[in-house]
Amino acid sequence: MSPPPVAANPVLTDARGDDLTAFEYALTEHFQLVWRCLRRFGVSPEDAVDDAAQQVFEIAAKKRPQIAPGSERGFLVKTAALVALEVFRENKRRAKAQTREMARLAHSAGEARPDEALETEQWRARLDQVLDALPQELRTVFVLFELEELTGPEIATLLGLAEGTVASRLRRARKQFRAAATRLRTSLGLKEKLP
Repeated sequence: MSPPPVAANPVLTDARGDDLTAFEYALTEHFQLVWRCLRRFGVSPEDAVDDAAQQVFEIAAKKRPQIAPGSERGFLVKTAALVALEVFRENKRRAKAQTREMARLAHSAGEARPDEALETEQWRARLDQVLDALPQELRTVFVLFELEELTGPEIATLLGLAEGTVASRLRRARKQFRAAATRLRTSLGLKEKLP
């Protein structure tokens, strides 16, 4: 995975024609954080991350009157989580449609047997089960803590949650992550234990 691009000026517009300089600066200084969060929330490939980041900043521009000065970072992280969820859902729908179409084409061309196509679809479903195991609220805290290496108090501030809520969600996310991985290993007949 290549590093996020250098902070680019996101497209920001304001129908009122207000001066956006301070607002643009506040958002632009968090561009790399938004990009990394989107990537780690599951948005890929990089072109899709760029598009999702643009969407986050467009939403921020439209919601400008609702964003208190100094809270831009929290707003952007929350928005990135919601945009990532929508991208994930759209990709999941698209992948299922493509899998069905590939299986149909392969079967009609005589390239693969229906049972092989079914097995491929089952593998995708298992992968989706592990990815879907964490509710978005837990996945967000998990990614910010484990991958972005933010502290509990930082996450609480960003997401507007109590520190105890962040700690509770993180514990639940870890537990659900391990349970989902264990279920997958068991369903595949793998004997190795998780670290």
